[in-house]
Amino acid sequence: MERRPLILIVDDEPGSRESLRMILKSSYDVLTVASGMEALDHIQKEKVDLITLDLKMPGLSGIDVLHELKKMGSDAAVIIITGHRTLSSIHEALRYGAVDFVSKPFNVSDIIAIVQRSLAQRNRNQQGKKNGGKLRNTPFGESKKVNEAVNNH
Repeated sequence: MERRPLILIVDDEPGSRESLRMILKSSYDVLTVASGMEALDHIQKEKVDLITLDLKMPGLSGIDVLHELKKMGSDAAVIIITGHRTLSSIHEALRYGAVDFVSKPFNVSDIIAIVQRSLAQRNRNQQGKKNGGKLRNTPFGESKKVNEAVNNH
């Protein structure tokens, strides 16, 4: 039996944490923590597939957590879910590896689609690493010529 992806929700607001947990728990294994420090402690103990991360939290901010994740070499996909979205915060989060941004309050169908897309992209990236950096099942399909062209550039 294939294991379900593990999602870590990091948010200091209990209502946001619980809402996300309820939305995602039917399809994923979900853990929640209330601070950046708790998130980093947990990630050191258990491999996480995806992290939803608030930017503004007491103690370590979401940007601080992203920076530490990058230093740790974590391959978890990170989605920023925040009510404090600025151009500079988006730029900085993307620089440290966030894959998407969602503004609070969020739309349930948008969250589900973004999580699915982020996990699929992470899986493709991992598969590419396993294949020696060569993409196999690209968005272009199974065409040998197209895959060779994509992989040789």
